[in-house]
Amino acid sequence: MEATIEEGMNLVIVNHYNHSGKWERPRGTGTCKTTLVLIICVLIVLENVTVLLALCRHKRFHSRMYLLIGNLALSDLLAGVAYAVNIFTSGRRTFFLTPTQWLAREGSMFVALSASTFSLLAIGIERHMTMVRRRPSETAGRGRLLGLLGACWAVSVLLGALPSLGWNCQGHLEACSTVLPLYDKSYVAFCISIFSALLAAIVVLYTRIYRLVTSSGRRLGGSRPSECSLVLLRTVVIVLGVFVVCWAPLFLLLLLDVGCSPERCPVLYQEDWFIALAVLNSALNPLIYTLTSRELRTAFFRVLCCSQAQLEATPPIEGPPNLVAIIPTGENSKSSAGGPGAAVSGLTKSKISTPLSSSLPHPGPSSPTLLHPSGPAELLSAVLVKAGALPSLSKF
Repeated sequence: MEATIEEGMNLVIVNHYNHSGKWERPRGTGTCKTTLVLIICVLIVLENVTVLLALCRHKRFHSRMYLLIGNLALSDLLAGVAYAVNIFTSGRRTFFLTPTQWLAREGSMFVALSASTFSLLAIGIERHMTMVRRRPSETAGRGRLLGLLGACWAVSVLLGALPSLGWNCQGHLEACSTVLPLYDKSYVAFCISIFSALLAAIVVLYTRIYRLVTSSGRRLGGSRPSECSLVLLRTVVIVLGVFVVCWAPLFLLLLLDVGCSPERCPVLYQEDWFIALAVLNSALNPLIYTLTSRELRTAFFRVLCCSQAQLEATPPIEGPPNLVAIIPTGENSKSSAGGPGAAVSGLTKSKISTPLSSSLPHPGPSSPTLLHPSGPAELLSAVLVKAGALPSLSKF
């Protein structure tokens, strides 16, 4: 069936889509595909709103590292909202948009996804800096945090706004992209180079962090550092693996878009699935960066269960800590910088604060310690760990 121009359609948009070959293709999106994508968007929004609420409600999560994780959640939240708006304005509705509206629609997606990716890099930079500088200055740390957050959003907004500022192919159709018909292929190639450099930087940073932890473990000796190294290695593999799996297909598609015609590469017309996979990374980030931390996981489920109780102090966790505990933040860097004296002081305080502990029976070294959940959030977390849906902290 031949496509016809309807009243109200923008001829510039129609002309660009006709040149890319998308004008003659079916305009409607399948109900099943649209439903699946919208479910992903709703999941992204709910997950990241819950994470932001958990971080805002409890002051213990107001450290630099948790603020960066909150920035990641905010950018992922915006990515879910931007993609939902993109879905509702796609199909035949695309042809009723003006070029400015079309560029703003696609640009908002670029801003949100770029901010999410730059947030991953900022988290890696902060973790690496706190590993290198064992005694960080609070002023320097706050300045570095503001610099990372400002650079993250400034570069993301600039990257997404470049086509609206003139780097587009209006007026020279031969340079137009097939996947994004109003974008210049040179701009697409520029974005590929930026995101490839980001991926390389993230890989280098987390590899460097892992080497710092393993070298520190060799100096200290014993089995505990090696366990921490294995925990960190597992988390690094998850972080990088999920990022590569979600983003690599879109990178390859955009590379084909730059160097291959749609006649030879018909996969260029299936870009919706590649973009959806990249957006799916915004749904997986909260699971990786939040639920692997016991404190954040408890706060997460308390918000999820609408519990009004205040977050109680979490007791020291026996066994290897999670990634946030392995890589010191500004707060635990200051405590570790205190050296043995700080440890002795902590032990002295614990002895003085528990005068009745001597009259109570102490379990032997082989006696298992049973932790009873004190609320619906802890109960839900314990059930998920038991069912295998969340990693057990004793094994993680």
